[in-house]
Amino acid sequence: MTDLRDLRFVPLSAASWPLLEDLFGPERGADSGCWCMWWRVSRSRFNAMGKDARKAALHRLADSAQPLGILAIHDDQAVGWCAVAPRSAYPVLMRSRVAAPLPDQLVETCWFISCLYVRVGFRRHGLTAHLIKAAVDYALACGASCVEACPNEAATSSSEGFVGTPATFAKLGFVEVARRSPTRPLMRWMKSNRRGQTKHQG
Repeated sequence: MTDLRDLRFVPLSAASWPLLEDLFGPERGADSGCWCMWWRVSRSRFNAMGKDARKAALHRLADSAQPLGILAIHDDQAVGWCAVAPRSAYPVLMRSRVAAPLPDQLVETCWFISCLYVRVGFRRHGLTAHLIKAAVDYALACGASCVEACPNEAATSSSEGFVGTPATFAKLGFVEVARRSPTRPLMRWMKSNRRGQTKHQG
Protein backbone atom coordinates (compact mmCIF):
# COMPACT_ATOMS: atom_id res chain seq x y z
CA MET A 1 0.00 0.00 0.00
CA THR A 2 1.19 3.51 -0.79
CA ASP A 3 2.42 5.45 2.25
CA LEU A 4 0.55 8.74 1.96
CA ARG A 5 2.72 10.26 4.68
CA ASP A 6 5.35 10.74 1.98
CA LEU A 7 3.15 13.14 0.04
CA ARG A 8 3.98 16.77 -0.56
CA PHE A 9 1.80 19.36 -2.28
CA VAL A 10 2.76 22.05 -4.78
CA PRO A 11 0.64 24.61 -6.65
CA LEU A 12 0.33 24.29 -10.40
CA SER A 13 2.73 26.73 -12.06
CA ALA A 14 4.97 26.99 -15.09
CA ALA A 15 7.58 24.99 -13.17
CA SER A 16 5.21 22.20 -12.13
CA TRP A 17 3.34 22.00 -15.46
CA PRO A 18 5.33 18.93 -16.65
CA LEU A 19 4.13 17.07 -13.55
CA LEU A 20 0.49 17.79 -14.36
CA GLU A 21 1.01 16.90 -18.00
CA ASP A 22 2.45 13.55 -16.98
CA LEU A 23 -0.41 12.93 -14.54
CA PHE A 24 -3.14 13.74 -17.05
CA GLY A 25 -1.35 12.05 -19.94
CA PRO A 26 0.07 14.34 -22.65
CA GLU A 27 -2.52 13.11 -25.17
CA ARG A 28 -5.35 11.98 -22.90
CA GLY A 29 -5.82 15.11 -20.81
CA ALA A 30 -7.31 13.41 -17.71
CA ASP A 31 -10.95 12.55 -18.40
CA SER A 32 -12.00 12.84 -22.06
CA GLY A 33 -9.47 15.56 -22.80
CA CYS A 34 -11.05 18.08 -20.44
CA TRP A 35 -7.78 19.62 -19.19
CA CYS A 36 -9.80 21.23 -16.37
CA MET A 37 -11.41 23.79 -18.66
CA TRP A 38 -15.02 22.61 -18.17
CA TRP A 39 -15.98 25.39 -15.75
CA ARG A 40 -13.71 28.06 -17.25
CA VAL A 41 -15.23 28.50 -20.71
CA SER A 42 -18.73 28.35 -22.17
CA ARG A 43 -20.05 24.94 -23.19
CA SER A 44 -20.05 25.91 -26.85
CA ARG A 45 -16.46 27.11 -26.67
CA PHE A 46 -15.39 24.04 -24.70
CA ASN A 47 -16.80 21.73 -27.37
CA ALA A 48 -15.32 23.79 -30.20
CA MET A 49 -11.84 23.93 -28.68
CA GLY A 50 -10.94 20.26 -28.74
CA LYS A 51 -8.51 18.72 -26.28
CA ASP A 52 -5.36 20.26 -27.78
CA ALA A 53 -6.72 23.79 -27.46
CA ARG A 54 -7.94 23.07 -23.93
CA LYS A 55 -4.48 21.86 -22.98
CA ALA A 56 -2.90 24.97 -24.46
CA ALA A 57 -5.37 27.19 -22.59
CA LEU A 58 -4.57 25.59 -19.24
CA HIS A 59 -0.85 25.77 -19.99
CA ARG A 60 -1.15 29.51 -20.61
CA LEU A 61 -2.95 29.92 -17.30
CA ALA A 62 -0.18 28.01 -15.52
CA ASP A 63 2.40 30.27 -17.13
CA SER A 64 0.46 33.34 -15.96
CA ALA A 65 0.86 32.40 -12.27
CA GLN A 66 -2.89 32.47 -11.62
CA PRO A 67 -4.03 30.18 -8.76
CA LEU A 68 -5.27 27.01 -10.43
CA GLY A 69 -4.88 24.12 -8.04
CA ILE A 70 -2.68 21.73 -6.09
CA LEU A 71 -0.64 18.71 -7.16
CA ALA A 72 0.08 15.80 -4.81
CA ILE A 73 3.65 14.60 -5.30
CA HIS A 74 4.97 11.15 -4.36
CA ASP A 75 8.54 10.15 -5.24
CA ASP A 76 8.83 13.17 -7.55
CA GLN A 77 5.76 12.09 -9.53
CA ALA A 78 2.37 13.80 -9.50
CA VAL A 79 -0.19 11.30 -8.23
CA GLY A 80 -3.16 13.60 -7.67
CA TRP A 81 -4.66 16.94 -8.66
CA CYS A 82 -7.21 19.24 -7.06
CA ALA A 83 -8.42 22.24 -9.04
CA VAL A 84 -9.18 25.08 -6.63
CA ALA A 85 -9.49 28.77 -7.47
CA PRO A 86 -11.62 31.82 -6.69
CA ARG A 87 -15.21 31.40 -7.82
CA SER A 88 -14.73 34.34 -10.16
CA ALA A 89 -12.31 32.21 -12.20
CA TYR A 90 -15.16 29.89 -13.17
CA PRO A 91 -17.71 31.91 -15.18
CA VAL A 92 -19.76 28.83 -16.11
CA LEU A 93 -19.87 27.75 -12.48
CA MET A 94 -21.30 31.13 -11.53
CA ARG A 95 -24.35 30.31 -13.67
CA SER A 96 -24.60 26.63 -12.75
CA ARG A 97 -27.98 25.36 -11.61
CA VAL A 98 -26.43 23.26 -8.84
CA ALA A 99 -23.31 25.25 -7.89
CA ALA A 100 -24.09 28.94 -8.38
CA PRO A 101 -23.08 31.10 -5.40
CA LEU A 102 -25.51 31.87 -2.62
CA PRO A 103 -26.57 35.48 -1.96
CA ASP A 104 -24.61 35.54 1.32
CA GLN A 105 -21.19 35.06 -0.30
CA LEU A 106 -18.45 37.43 -1.17
CA VAL A 107 -17.56 35.85 -4.49
CA GLU A 108 -14.17 37.54 -4.54
CA THR A 109 -13.00 35.72 -1.41
CA CYS A 110 -14.84 32.42 -1.76
CA TRP A 111 -12.88 29.70 -3.53
CA PHE A 112 -14.23 26.57 -5.19
CA ILE A 113 -12.92 23.01 -5.57
CA SER A 114 -14.02 22.07 -9.07
CA CYS A 115 -12.08 18.89 -9.86
CA LEU A 116 -10.24 16.00 -8.24
CA TYR A 117 -8.11 13.55 -10.18
CA VAL A 118 -5.99 10.66 -8.84
CA ARG A 119 -3.50 8.58 -10.79
CA VAL A 120 -4.45 4.96 -11.44
CA GLY A 121 -2.71 2.83 -8.81
CA PHE A 122 -3.19 5.48 -6.12
CA ARG A 123 -6.98 5.41 -6.04
CA ARG A 124 -9.02 4.09 -3.10
CA HIS A 125 -6.23 4.89 -0.63
CA GLY A 126 -7.69 8.10 0.79
CA LEU A 127 -5.66 10.45 -1.40
CA THR A 128 -8.72 12.54 -2.26
CA ALA A 129 -9.06 13.66 1.36
CA HIS A 130 -5.41 14.72 1.46
CA LEU A 131 -5.89 16.71 -1.74
CA ILE A 132 -8.95 18.49 -0.38
CA LYS A 133 -7.18 19.41 2.86
CA ALA A 134 -4.17 20.73 0.94
CA ALA A 135 -6.49 22.71 -1.34
CA VAL A 136 -8.16 24.34 1.66
CA ASP A 137 -4.79 25.33 3.10
CA TYR A 138 -3.69 26.73 -0.25
CA ALA A 139 -6.88 28.76 -0.63
CA LEU A 140 -6.54 30.17 2.88
CA ALA A 141 -2.91 31.12 2.23
CA CYS A 142 -4.11 33.02 -0.84
CA GLY A 143 -6.70 34.97 1.16
CA ALA A 144 -9.86 32.88 0.83
CA SER A 145 -12.58 33.33 3.45
CA CYS A 146 -14.32 30.07 2.54
CA VAL A 147 -14.00 27.12 0.19
CA GLU A 148 -16.95 25.45 -1.52
CA ALA A 149 -17.56 22.31 -3.55
CA CYS A 150 -20.50 20.56 -5.18
CA PRO A 151 -19.80 16.82 -4.81
CA ASN A 152 -21.84 13.99 -6.28
CA GLU A 153 -23.68 11.48 -4.10
CA ALA A 154 -24.50 9.25 -7.06
CA ALA A 155 -21.10 8.98 -8.75
CA THR A 156 -20.63 5.59 -10.41
CA SER A 157 -17.64 6.33 -12.64
CA SER A 158 -14.44 8.36 -12.56
CA SER A 159 -15.99 11.00 -14.83
CA GLU A 160 -18.94 11.45 -12.46
CA GLY A 161 -16.72 11.31 -9.39
CA PHE A 162 -14.28 14.03 -10.38
CA VAL A 163 -16.11 16.38 -7.99
CA GLY A 164 -15.69 14.05 -4.99
CA THR A 165 -18.30 12.66 -2.62
CA PRO A 166 -20.27 14.50 0.09
CA ALA A 167 -19.08 12.03 2.74
CA THR A 168 -15.42 12.87 2.12
CA PHE A 169 -16.04 16.61 2.29
CA ALA A 170 -18.20 16.27 5.42
CA LYS A 171 -15.42 14.39 7.24
CA LEU A 172 -13.14 17.36 6.56
CA GLY A 173 -15.49 19.94 8.05
CA PHE A 174 -17.51 20.99 5.00
CA VAL A 175 -21.20 21.55 5.69
CA GLU A 176 -24.13 21.52 3.28
CA VAL A 177 -25.43 25.04 2.63
CA ALA A 178 -27.79 24.38 -0.30
CA ARG A 179 -29.17 21.55 -2.40
CA ARG A 180 -30.58 22.34 -5.82
CA SER A 181 -30.28 18.75 -7.03
CA PRO A 182 -31.12 15.51 -5.20
CA THR A 183 -27.55 14.25 -5.57
CA ARG A 184 -25.45 17.45 -5.70
CA PRO A 185 -25.24 19.34 -2.39
CA LEU A 186 -23.40 22.65 -2.29
CA MET A 187 -20.93 22.34 0.60
CA ARG A 188 -18.84 24.99 2.32
CA TRP A 189 -15.75 25.12 4.54
CA MET A 190 -15.47 28.34 6.52
CA LYS A 191 -12.23 29.95 7.61
CA SER A 192 -13.53 29.94 11.18
CA ASN A 193 -13.80 26.13 11.06
CA ARG A 194 -10.34 24.57 11.05
CA ARG A 195 -11.42 20.97 11.73
CA GLY A 196 -9.72 18.54 9.38
CA GLN A 197 -7.18 21.05 8.11
CA THR A 198 -3.67 19.87 7.29
CA LYS A 199 -0.59 21.96 6.75
CA HIS A 200 0.11 22.80 3.11
CA GLN A 201 3.57 21.91 1.91
CA GLY A 202 5.51 23.17 -1.02
